[in-house]
Amino acid sequence: MNDKKLFFSKWIKISLSNFLVVALVGVLLRYKINFPLPWVNYKFLLHAHSHFAFAGWITQILMSLIVQFVYEHNSNVGLTRYKKIFWGNFVTAYGMLFSFPFQGYGLFSIIFSTLSVIVSYIFIAFVWKDLKHIADIGYSKAWIKASLLLYAISSVGPFSLAYLMANKISGQDLYFGSVYFFLHFQYNGWFLFACFGLFFNYLHRAGFLNTALYSKRIFYVLFITCFPAYFLSTMWMDLPIAIRIIATVAAIAQLISLVYIFKLFVHTKKLLSNNLNTLTKKLWGMVLIAFVIKLVLQCLSTIPSLSQYAFGFRPVVIGYLHLSFLGIITFFILGYIQQVVTLNRIGVYTFIVGVLITEITLMLQGFENIGFSALPFANYILFIASIVITVGLGFIVIKIVKPQLNNHFSK
Repeated sequence: MNDKKLFFSKWIKISLSNFLVVALVGVLLRYKINFPLPWVNYKFLLHAHSHFAFAGWITQILMSLIVQFVYEHNSNVGLTRYKKIFWGNFVTAYGMLFSFPFQGYGLFSIIFSTLSVIVSYIFIAFVWKDLKHIADIGYSKAWIKASLLLYAISSVGPFSLAYLMANKISGQDLYFGSVYFFLHFQYNGWFLFACFGLFFNYLHRAGFLNTALYSKRIFYVLFITCFPAYFLSTMWMDLPIAIRIIATVAAIAQLISLVYIFKLFVHTKKLLSNNLNTLTKKLWGMVLIAFVIKLVLQCLSTIPSLSQYAFGFRPVVIGYLHLSFLGIITFFILGYIQQVVTLNRIGVYTFIVGVLITEITLMLQGFENIGFSALPFANYILFIASIVITVGLGFIVIKIVKPQLNNHFSK
C-alpha cells in the first residue's frame, strides 16, 4: 500500500475509532436513564454525544472520503494541508467531547464549537478550489459542491443559538428553530449530498457510464427542495399557511424523486450485483429502505395532527434522527469504505442488529402516544441495544487496529 492509500486508510480507521467512542457515550446515556449515576449530567453528556457524533464520526469520515475523491481525479492535489485540517477537526471534536459533559454550553465548549466551524470553512474553501480542476463525471462533482455549500449554511444554526444565548433572548421557537436548522442542513444537506456524490463517483469507477441523467434529475429535486424542506422540522410552530404549503410541496417532490432513484436502481442492478460484495449489498439495500421510510415520514409530518405527535414525543424524534444518522448515512458509509479497509463481518452484522432493535423499540414507544399499550422494559431494551451496537463497532475497530498493533510490537 503506497503512502497516499495509507493516508486515507489511516483517517478512515481514526474515524471508525471515533464512532466507537460515540457508541460508548451512548451506552453511558442509556445507563443513566435506567440506573442512578449522580455524577453525570444527562443533558450535558447528550450535547457531547451529539456534537462528537457529528464532528468526530460523520464529518471526519466524509472529509477523508471527499479528499480521497478529489485526489482520485487529480493526484497533484497536496495532501499536507488536508492533513492539518483533519487534525484540526479531530482536536476540536475531542475538545467538544471533553468540555460539554462538564459545563454544557460554557466557555470551553463554545470555543471548541466555534473552532470546529472555522475548520469546516477552511476545509470547504480548499476542496472548492481543488474541485475546479476536476471534470464533473456522473454529476458527482455537483453533489460534492452542494454538500459543501449546505455544510456552510448549516453553521447559521449554532451561530444563531450563540447569539440567542449571549443576548439572553428566550423563546422555545427561536431556540429549537436554530437547533433544527443545524440538524436539517447537516442530515439532509452536508451528509446526504456528500453520500450521493460518493455513490455516483463509485458508479462511474465501476463502469456505469450512463448514470449522469439520473444523477442530475435526483440532484435538482433534492437540492431545490432542501431549503423549503427545513420547515418540515418546524411544523409544530404557528407557521403561515403559505410556508406550510411550500414545505408540503417540498416533501411530496422529494417523495416523487424516488421514481428516479428506483429507475437508477433498475438500470444498475445487474452490474451492481456483480461488483458489490455481499456485505455492501445488504448495507446499501437497507439504506434504500431507510431512505424510503424517511421520505414517507416527511410527508406524513405535514399532517397537523401527526406533526404535533411527531415533534411532541421524544422517542419519535430520536427514532427519526437515528434513522437518518444510522440507517441512511452510517450504513452507506460502512458499505462504501469496504473498498479501502476490510470490515469485520461479525462486527457489522452485530452493529446492524443493534440499530434494528433500537429503531423498532423507538417506533413501538412512539405508538404509546396514540393510545397503544406501553412497551414493557423499553428503556432496558434500548440500553441493551446500545451495548450491542458498541460490541459490533468494537469488533470492527479491533480488526482494523490489530495489524498496526502487531506491527508496532513486533519491531
